[in-house]
Amino acid sequence: MNIALFTDSYYPTKSGIVTVVVQLRKILTELGHHVVIVTVASHEKGAEEEKPDPNILRVYSIPAPFGDNQYMGFPHKKQVVSFLKEHNIQIIHSHTEFYIAHAAKQAGKILHIPVIATTHTMWEDFYKYYLFNIGRLVPVSVIRKLVHRLYKKFYAFINVSDKARSYFKEPFMLPNIPSTVIPNAVDTEAFLSHPVTDEARLALRKQLGIKKDDVVLVFVGRIVEEKRVEELFDIVVRIIKQRPNVKMLFVGSGGASFDLEKATSKLKLRKQIIFTGFIDWQDLSLYYSAGDIFVTTSLSEMHSMTALEAMLSHLPVICRKDESFSDTVFQGKNGYLADTDEEMDAYILRLVDDESLRKQFGEESYALSKNFSIRTHGLRTLAFYKEVLAHYPKAVTDADLQAAVAVIQE
Repeated sequence: MNIALFTDSYYPTKSGIVTVVVQLRKILTELGHHVVIVTVASHEKGAEEEKPDPNILRVYSIPAPFGDNQYMGFPHKKQVVSFLKEHNIQIIHSHTEFYIAHAAKQAGKILHIPVIATTHTMWEDFYKYYLFNIGRLVPVSVIRKLVHRLYKKFYAFINVSDKARSYFKEPFMLPNIPSTVIPNAVDTEAFLSHPVTDEARLALRKQLGIKKDDVVLVFVGRIVEEKRVEELFDIVVRIIKQRPNVKMLFVGSGGASFDLEKATSKLKLRKQIIFTGFIDWQDLSLYYSAGDIFVTTSLSEMHSMTALEAMLSHLPVICRKDESFSDTVFQGKNGYLADTDEEMDAYILRLVDDESLRKQFGEESYALSKNFSIRTHGLRTLAFYKEVLAHYPKAVTDADLQAAVAVIQE
């Protein structure tokens, strides 16, 4: 099969969507399919020195008004169509909803091929933190109308979680576009490409100023407002006041880092709350290993990649109760789901004080992480593609897609 993935997020930029697209391209290629990418031109330093990939079309782009080092592409329709013709593309899979997605839909119409999309972002929870600092003044109804308009002409959806599917099935959204759920996955082989030894783990903890008896909470991701890192910081401060042996590791970079580091200094907690800055993905497994409990207060996830990575790293997970964690975090089994930020405190303290329970939850996390293999993800996506192609240009149904994907088991 010849497949085109359209995305505003790709190397050398780092994000959850980049990880998803890179992993999908890798597994589809390994399964014997030809995959091309249509994405943004890179603005990263040194990127222009990369050897051009004939299977990647990079289009003109500008910095996006949301996120750090994120871009929006403005493709030329004829250039895109020519590229797709050259590769005899049979199906287009969009991982964005903006101008690149519009180009995908235009190209699909011209070439008479289906264009489907994965719904990655819960804009309703996300937009208020951006849009040139006026996001909080924009009514949610406006965002719903915009999302509806951006997604309305796709042939079918892949939803990464029940949360995503429920949202797009709401009456105000696009309930008539057929869809099914294919959860995100972790490329175990790539993630664990550098095996973490006890020696390396202890060396990193020593380098970070973590003592043998310290219990380390870890958050991995962009240090930005929509991840509710400020709320997580407040929880951590309360925990440290009660348990001086607790340390917090913020792994990542982002616009909220400066204020949080400033607050840390003001509270004289620089030894207890540690900011690593940006860490390359291939090195992340070591930083997860330095932690004892993965924590997040984010409510804007569709399906958390970092929670999956934490589970693969044998860590218990404590998060806010949200449908995006419905298939990854199970109450009292591999972690806790808190109804409020304040409830997070008790759950964290429970695991801080009980090493055997931490280990028990961590082993259960690892067992559950095996439900999200990259191979299964690739096979399910292929089953979705084949069902779409079998029906196109006539309509496919939810039941058709769900049945096709359900056949693929771990």
